[in-house]
Amino acid sequence: MEPVEIIEDGVLLRPWRGADAEAVHRACQDPDIQRWTTVPRPYLPEHAHGFVTELSERAWAEGTAAPLAVCDPATGDLLGSCGLISIDRAGTGEIGYWTAPWARGRGVTVRAVRAVARWSFETLGLRRLIWQAEVGNHASRLVALRAGFRIDGRLRLADPALSLGADGWIGSLLPGEVPAPGVTGPAGPGTLAARRAAVFGRPQPVLFATAGGGELRLRPMEERDLDAVVQTCRDPETIRWTTVPDPYERADAQGYLVYSRDTWARGDSACFVVADPDDRYAGSIDLRLSPSDPLLADVGFMAAPTARGRGYLPAALIGLSAWGFSTLGLARIEWKANVGNTASRRVAEKAGFTFEGTARGGVQHRGERVDVWVAALLAKDLG
Repeated sequence: MEPVEIIEDGVLLRPWRGADAEAVHRACQDPDIQRWTTVPRPYLPEHAHGFVTELSERAWAEGTAAPLAVCDPATGDLLGSCGLISIDRAGTGEIGYWTAPWARGRGVTVRAVRAVARWSFETLGLRRLIWQAEVGNHASRLVALRAGFRIDGRLRLADPALSLGADGWIGSLLPGEVPAPGVTGPAGPGTLAARRAAVFGRPQPVLFATAGGGELRLRPMEERDLDAVVQTCRDPETIRWTTVPDPYERADAQGYLVYSRDTWARGDSACFVVADPDDRYAGSIDLRLSPSDPLLADVGFMAAPTARGRGYLPAALIGLSAWGFSTLGLARIEWKANVGNTASRRVAEKAGFTFEGTARGGVQHRGERVDVWVAALLAKDLG
């Protein structure tokens, strides 16, 4: 396969050259490139030289891949990498890319991906492009969405070269689905998708609330919280009103720690520990995003037996809800609890939730359908 040069929408894509090695080496020192791609670590000058010469030239000659440098057409400066990292005989290619740290925030890679996709369909005659990234790589996911890819789901342990135990996102693009040059698309800058990619693409934050004159911290769960989680989940009231396993073992707490980190990486929910003024575990609170309505979420919470009656959970719920509205762009947050769970209802009402009624047989609870109370808080309620 003969190497090509593509100029489209303000970017130049061309074959790699030996002179690119220094810039490639500099770019690949970036922590994000090392975190999310399969470049060697540490990334040495000889790695860069081998990539832009031997590896790149062999891929084109054998027709197994189409690696391209992304450059500024006016200055020739290197902006990133974008190309087909594999091409199979069935007409499917896989796209891969990274953006140099000095070129981020300019939409360079989105434009490059679209250009490569158009060339792949119109010139190579490919029938499908696929994109893969480790779960949690929201920057790559956002580029794929803006380039027209449909994110189809997850692959368990998608690539052994990725982080140990990491799952992968996978998406696909077909001929006729590539957005035209200059089209923003549904995941463009300022959209909810872009906003949340920026949130969940960073480490989970610490939020603050005040109760009883002291400062509470809403922070990610840590290993040191596990004993307190086990104690809380063995409490009769917790077992009665929640769906925690019974009996509750330390392995269950370990599983919840993994779950909380995984759902943050996926962008599905935000699970926080409510820590008292001495930073000790006082409870847990989760904000779970609806998979069908991007403006809707629901909350769940539990208090450690020793922390009950101190006003911690209402304060935490107010703080978490405010963050959900202001940062995630939610419009409505729902609370549900089994009918009779007056302690949970008091927490919701103290946080400003409006009681809306009873859903008959609303949830499955320990083998049977039970009635649940429903309340909600709207963004305008905190105004």
